[in-house]
Amino acid sequence: MTSTHAFWLAGRQATGEDTLDVTSPWDGRLVGTVAVPTDAQVEEAVAAAHSVLNEFAATPAHVRATALDHVSRRLAERTEEVARLISAENGKPLKWARGEVGRAVSVFRFAAEEARRFNGGEAQRLDTDAGGAGRLALTRRFPRGAVLGIAPFNFPLNLCAHKIAPAIAVGAPIILKPAPATPLSALLLGELLAETELPAGAWSVLPVPNDRMPALVQDERLPVISFTGSDKVGFAIMDSVPRKHCTLELGGNGAAVVLADYASERDLDWAATRIATFANYQGGQSCISVQRVIADASVYERLVPRIVAAVEAQVTGDPADDATDVGPLVSEDAAKRVEAWVEEAVQAGAQLLAGGKRDGASYAPTVLSEVPADATVSCEEVFGPVLTLRRAESETEAFESVNDSKYGLQAGVFTHDLQAAFRAHRALEVGGVIIGDVPSYRADQMPYGGVKQSGVGREGVRFAMDDYTYERVMVFTGLTL
Repeated sequence: MTSTHAFWLAGRQATGEDTLDVTSPWDGRLVGTVAVPTDAQVEEAVAAAHSVLNEFAATPAHVRATALDHVSRRLAERTEEVARLISAENGKPLKWARGEVGRAVSVFRFAAEEARRFNGGEAQRLDTDAGGAGRLALTRRFPRGAVLGIAPFNFPLNLCAHKIAPAIAVGAPIILKPAPATPLSALLLGELLAETELPAGAWSVLPVPNDRMPALVQDERLPVISFTGSDKVGFAIMDSVPRKHCTLELGGNGAAVVLADYASERDLDWAATRIATFANYQGGQSCISVQRVIADASVYERLVPRIVAAVEAQVTGDPADDATDVGPLVSEDAAKRVEAWVEEAVQAGAQLLAGGKRDGASYAPTVLSEVPADATVSCEEVFGPVLTLRRAESETEAFESVNDSKYGLQAGVFTHDLQAAFRAHRALEVGGVIIGDVPSYRADQMPYGGVKQSGVGREGVRFAMDDYTYERVMVFTGLTL
């Protein structure tokens, strides 16, 4: 018998009138039952966050940093337990789930470090003009207000960490709404936060259904929204609240470019292995997974069989098995959508080089070539283990192909040429360019986000802290400088 997991309301556990079941995408078993807050309880959480604004903003840095350090340490201590929870509710293979826990450990540690040095203030002499004689400006940052963090299912722990940790670091109360399919990891974070001495009301974890999200989005007491998810939902949120401050981390169509100089046997083996791994990790359910490979014509024929072999070597199966590389998608419906998109491409003339088979919520790692430019798998974010291959006759054509997308999150460029790297940095319309590797590389302390339909603003601990705050200047008068 599975007990019901309470949610976290203003720092304390609570249960509501309804529940939701969390099931494994792999075998459909019940992983947990979660209490769902009532409208009155959601109101209580938002009111508590609003009421504690000034108190939390004034909390000494060492208090916030100590709390963040505590969560980081406790996550590290419970790595295996948390990884198995992620794997059970998300279907993520254990090897990747353990990596996600490790990243969340770092996110909270980075936030603790930043909390200790954030907002020291910047002094500026104003007597550079005669009218500023005797004047000095001091600029500091202050929270914009309480944050509504909306997290997705694909990284149910680490993307919650990227909402919560920067908010605590700057002293901004946060209401976290986890994905309905994967709320258990977020609730475990609440358990660790409850062990700290943060003010009551500074944080809540509310697993409300998606159809109740608009009420939270519209609430004027939550002036900051940090959303990770689809471009359709993200921009609908922004359009509905144009006067709020929104950070949107949205979809991608990640491209890996292999240039002509990346031509040795070792080079091509490395590129193929990295591409195959990161086209399929998380079941392809990552905004920066490799979806497109654009290879120079001089290396294309040598690269393709290497990629196909590396993809076929990916071990699929039970995510609880340490040997598994690729587990199921989040649901059977998600796998059916991927199946339909691949079938559409094949019917339009694409060549199926590997995969193309579905078993329940699992979809075999798939490689396509000769894909029409207007096929859905070319234009949209597949969010599944599907990789398309195309050749380019020049560096310019390759870079133009990357940019021929409504998305612009990250791109990878395999080259040894430093000048080509800088040309890529100038030319590619993306938020991040990864040289010598796939677009899927992300360090949690670096700025992360996209352009075009891939979003607005940047995450990465320090950059999210800037996003959650604004500059306020104070001018001193009559000083002898």
